[in-house]
Amino acid sequence: YIGGSEVVFPRTNAISYFLVPLGSILVTQSICSEFGSGLGWTMYPPLSTSLMVLNPEATDWLIGGLAVLGISSVLSSINFLGTCVFMGSCAGAKNYVLYIWSIIFTALMLVFTLPILTGGLVMILLDLHVNTEFYDSMYSGDSVLYQHLFWFFGHPEVYILILPGFGVVSQTLSMYSCRAVFGGQSMILAMGCISILGSLVWAHHMMTVGLEVDTRAYFSAMTIMIAIPTGTKIFNWLGTYMASHTATRSVDLWAALGFVLLFTL
Repeated sequence: YIGGSEVVFPRTNAISYFLVPLGSILVTQSICSEFGSGLGWTMYPPLSTSLMVLNPEATDWLIGGLAVLGISSVLSSINFLGTCVFMGSCAGAKNYVLYIWSIIFTALMLVFTLPILTGGLVMILLDLHVNTEFYDSMYSGDSVLYQHLFWFFGHPEVYILILPGFGVVSQTLSMYSCRAVFGGQSMILAMGCISILGSLVWAHHMMTVGLEVDTRAYFSAMTIMIAIPTGTKIFNWLGTYMASHTATRSVDLWAALGFVLLFTL
């Protein structure tokens, strides 16, 4: 799609690939420990930092595995960004297909949010083994801090997973409709707005922790604003299909239209 024969850092690409099974083994080791970690999927303190945790060793394996997987994702993201910048087509970024733009925005979100999550997990390890008190309210710590760090990654992760899907749907509709996506530049702008707004609304997962009224109002308003670029994408997808006058005979096209319908609902 960008005119390059290989990613800009092929060895880094190989390293990021082989880090995935290593991280998966570490996470599996946590599950296979004698008692398991018993932390839940969010690993909230004080449950994850208490001396009564079921198995601190399982927590170490789990955090180590997540850290390795995070490093793999960041390396891949940097590689994708570098490939788009340095090995793109001579025509420039303006001729990138929407799938490439979706990968660019996804990589940017990973680069900016994954280190925040890793820092929060490292502080859990320090609280468990080095006697720090980052999350202990009895010693000037704050357990809500971890929730902010976790959801600063956790909510953008939703868009990290769905943005490449948006790119695939756009490419599918464009290919089977035999025309460019209707309002292509507005689609790029919509994906960019979703990436930015999706990184600024993490605290709507934390409405029960005692946030100030103005803070809740801000996060609620920003959450509602995401509907604007989302509606733009749906309008453009439907405009692309309806203006094509193409018979819907392809399974891929039906799948793309089904995605648009279910996503709207």
